[in-house]
Amino acid sequence: MSQHLKISKAKKEDAEKVLEFLNIIGGESDNLLFGENEFKDMPVEKEMAIIEDINLSDKSVMYLGKIGEEIVSIGSLQGFINRTRIAHRGGLAISVKKKYWNQGIGTKMMEELITFAKDIAKLEVIELEVRIDNLSAIKLYEKLGFERIGVYKKFFKIDGEYFDAVLMNLYL
Repeated sequence: MSQHLKISKAKKEDAEKVLEFLNIIGGESDNLLFGENEFKDMPVEKEMAIIEDINLSDKSVMYLGKIGEEIVSIGSLQGFINRTRIAHRGGLAISVKKKYWNQGIGTKMMEELITFAKDIAKLEVIELEVRIDNLSAIKLYEKLGFERIGVYKKFFKIDGEYFDAVLMNLYL
């Protein structure tokens, strides 16, 4: 990384910039669950409430990766707290702005999320889904110890075309 990356917990005051980030990155690739500007009509107050709810949980976190004041990455971990039988698991998602790909930002964000899952949330399994043709992401996840556990057929539908996803777990 040519510039200094700072990773910190999202605060409700970050909500507007979070929505701006999501609207931009949704249009940068088809690897995400959402497309460009899918959050443009979402009220900032709703995102503020989401961030506040996440921050009240010891099983969930949203991290922002910033270079200066610019959000360049977001990582989130959602513990499954409402169901006793799956409370040992959590779902993970990350995104990085395209101009910052291949600079180690995704790795650093993943490491922060894994540390949170182990040390704070006390989770035993982290799970994620990744588009089957997103080979660089799959390589990153495998490097960090994630295992492929299956394929979800027709997981994504983009412009009428279906794409499968690889289901991956990290056993802590």
